Amino acid sequence: MTDPATKRFIRSHLKVRHLSLLVELGRHGSIAHAAEAAGLTQPAASKLLGELEYVLEVPLFQRLPRGVEPTEYGRIMIRRAGAALAEMEAAHEEILQGMAGIGGRVRVGAVLTPSARLLPAAVQLLKQRNARIQVTATVDTSKALVEQLRAGELDIVIGRILDPEVAPELQFEPITDEPHSLIVRGGHPWLQRPELSVAELARASWILPPPGLLRERLLALFLSHGVEPPSDVFETMALSMIPGLLMSSERVVALPPDLVRPYLDSGSLAELPVELGIKTDVYGIITRRQHRLAPAGQAMLQALRDTKS
Repeated sequence: MTDPATKRFIRSHLKVRHLSLLVELGRHGSIAHAAEAAGLTQPAASKLLGELEYVLEVPLFQRLPRGVEPTEYGRIMIRRAGAALAEMEAAHEEILQGMAGIGGRVRVGAVLTPSARLLPAAVQLLKQRNARIQVTATVDTSKALVEQLRAGELDIVIGRILDPEVAPELQFEPITDEPHSLIVRGGHPWLQRPELSVAELARASWILPPPGLLRERLLALFLSHGVEPPSDVFETMALSMIPGLLMSSERVVALPPDLVRPYLDSGSLAELPVELGIKTDVYGIITRRQHRLAPAGQAMLQALRDTKS
């Protein structure tokens, strides 16, 4: 429980410059660079950091020969400071929206599959309803997106909650899971095969995603059949590259078919007649539980709900 002295400091002395300094220290890992980014002198930044560590009675940063590194307590403070600053920015934006009529900006993050169809369709619906709302979209892994959401850097995420410890902070509205198929170039010799063994698949040249849930489940598939995972691997999650790589080689990739639907419809890519049985769990719309979205964010949230239904 917070002691009275700490409460008095937080309520009476903690200022925006303390929060800004924490966020910049997290970004730069250097007191000098963080001070410059926060509009402070280096001595002033050192003093503010010392004040925080003194009143909280914990070290927030480890001093290194070439900068600083946040401790566990420092990472908590950086995340909370970012969220607090984001709340103040959201309040200011909401005031401006109220003065000028609804407009504003919303920041959305999405994992790969919903970024291909759901998010563009929802943005189009939002723009039909209010063209003045500006949307910024980020595509990344669920883990990275949820951390940005918790820090106040994103307003809405379409992804998964992989860490049960952060689940109480978040609101989750499920959408769907992601069944995956094996995708190859049109005319691939394996398309004529009624069956393929896991051992044959393991000997193929693959396009694999970076380490994460899908890659873990693909590797588990091979290991569960007693075969070594593929050795000829090209690693990428860049959807812009994958069709070209497939069409110019005999490579295989596991993807939700909707991500490459135009290529499948044209015949330049095809699905192998193999049932992988691999899904990467349900993804959904994620927001912060204790955060009230500004009008622009509420409008984006409603557009996502209307699009998925």
